[in-house]
Amino acid sequence: MARSVFKSALKNKVGPFIFEIARSEMEYTSQAPDEFVTSILAAAIDENYRGPVFIQGDHFQARRSKYLADAASETKAIQNLIKDATTAGFLNIDIDASTLIDIDNPDLVKQQENNSLFTFQMTEFIRGIQPKNTEITIGGEIGEIGQRNSTIEDLRAFMKGYKDRLNRGMKGISKISVQTGTTHGGVVLPDGSIAKIKLDFKVLEDLGKLAREEYGLGGVVQHGASTLPEDAFELFPKTNVLEVHLATAFQNIIFDSANFPGGLRTTINNGLQTKYASEKKAGETTEQFLYKTRKKAFGDYKKELWGLPEKTLDMIGNELEERFTLIFKSLNVVNTVDLVNKYVKRPK
Repeated sequence: MARSVFKSALKNKVGPFIFEIARSEMEYTSQAPDEFVTSILAAAIDENYRGPVFIQGDHFQARRSKYLADAASETKAIQNLIKDATTAGFLNIDIDASTLIDIDNPDLVKQQENNSLFTFQMTEFIRGIQPKNTEITIGGEIGEIGQRNSTIEDLRAFMKGYKDRLNRGMKGISKISVQTGTTHGGVVLPDGSIAKIKLDFKVLEDLGKLAREEYGLGGVVQHGASTLPEDAFELFPKTNVLEVHLATAFQNIIFDSANFPGGLRTTINNGLQTKYASEKKAGETTEQFLYKTRKKAFGDYKKELWGLPEKTLDMIGNELEERFTLIFKSLNVVNTVDLVNKYVKRPK
């Protein structure tokens, strides 16, 4: 996967691209931060890539039930994860405390209170452990993905609680993730296909403008975008979206590829249906269940997937590279290497 990204980036002279992995993804794919970084840097070396490699902890997410039961313990769990990630070489950390929002509270500032507090606490922790002469980029999140769309009032309420706590002189978040109508992985129809999503680009544009002009942030982040129709991607740069997160479509290319071994696919499907049978919802088709669950195969069948023949990996890699090239062009990041060279100071 990483080799395909680097191949496409080199051919298209793409500069600003980020490899990211979430807390939940580390668990079900069995990839600790140091392993994730090692794999990516090995791919960079393999493809003779020269330049900075951006690696990000995505959705370092507070789990609501655990936080409400024992806030100190859940806070410590995220701090330990941050420490492991930054030690491994993650210099971008996205804190996701949107799960802690009290949606039933009519007062928006109080609604965002736990989100603001937790994001501040993690900001303070990161600034205390970041490498010398290095400023880790931090992101926040105001709307849980898959829930109602974020509003200007939400952003102002979160930033009030956050900035009121921020110590003078301490660098805060530089981006904010918002909800605009997407879900991670898309909405799966009974036949296993993905429903069309109506994305609210006006929300993205308005919140991004506010984030930059009122709070000095880089802008807003769009999650859950990879299953959107191709004609939607060109709208992200037009509405000044700072960062777009993509994952599921690449997973689909791997598992749905004609080059993926049929025997292994059958083994994986049977294994998932047995191991995770209790997760199948009433009325859910087998296709829906497998689409939702097969991401766990990366961890459960790690040895088998890493052991695929080189020829198979190359053919699937070519399919991935083609997709990455299409997205790089749609997102208007072709010929942007000079931007990175201009703004990112490389260590000697």
